[in-house]
Amino acid sequence: MKLIAKNKKAKYDYEILKTFEAGIVLLGPEVKGIKNGHISIKESFISFSENIVLLKNSMVTIPSYAKQYVESEKRDKVLLLHKKEINFLKKEVSRKGYTVIPLSIYVSDKGMIKLEIALAKGKKEYEKRETIKKRDIERSLKDY
Repeated sequence: MKLIAKNKKAKYDYEILKTFEAGIVLLGPEVKGIKNGHISIKESFISFSENIVLLKNSMVTIPSYAKQYVESEKRDKVLLLHKKEINFLKKEVSRKGYTVIPLSIYVSDKGMIKLEIALAKGKKEYEKRETIKKRDIERSLKDY
């Protein structure tokens, strides 16, 4: 497994409840760009439309020789999940405060590009400060 991109702010802004592995429907030039590490998922999010799960607002830099084959670098990408997983996520997202966020994108052992997504609950400001305090305490104890 080769990690390509990670959403570092996700664990700070959200409490991760459950993670899923999803495949992504990509075009050829997008695959080339992602495998070269030219993707950003920091500001991206997951949305649902009927029985389709979409990754929105993710930026894939396309190689210059292939720009004519892709209409936009911020194209919505379809995620591949099992029907039970989609129904579970849709039901959970309908509850107040829950969302689905992308955590990381990587190449699997079989050479497939996968996206790790998570069901998450947004943290309040005081919970974020508490997280920082715990991390600082653990870091100081580790130094001794």
